[in-house]
Amino acid sequence: MLELGEGLLDTSVLVSLTAKASRADGTAISTLSLAELAAGPHVAGNADERSRREDRLRAIEASYAPLPFDAACARAYARIYSAMAVTGRKARGRHAVDLLIAATAMANDLPLYTLNPDDLRGLEGVLRIVDCS
Repeated sequence: MLELGEGLLDTSVLVSLTAKASRADGTAISTLSLAELAAGPHVAGNADERSRREDRLRAIEASYAPLPFDAACARAYARIYSAMAVTGRKARGRHAVDLLIAATAMANDLPLYTLNPDDLRGLEGVLRIVDCS
């Protein structure tokens, strides 16, 4: 089991948790992760995987009141976008939602727990990133 403290869990961490995993104290999730997880069953390759993804989604929905992506997050995203631009990387494509989740963490003054720290390379100066891999 991952060692989790107070912070925002990105979708990669949520996917790694089992459907029966209990919520760690002080952890939060973003509505954006919930959206990614809600889409998961619709693209599952077979009925067993679809069922596992639906179970995970229900368990997470029952355990968390997700943090919204609000105006403060939108302002934080500007800082995230700028930090990524300095590295020469584009804040778009398949990693765009990751950066919006990072902005949610920043706006709520929380570290971001992830299994994909390379996706967030360049943000270390503006956001505490906890590598769970």
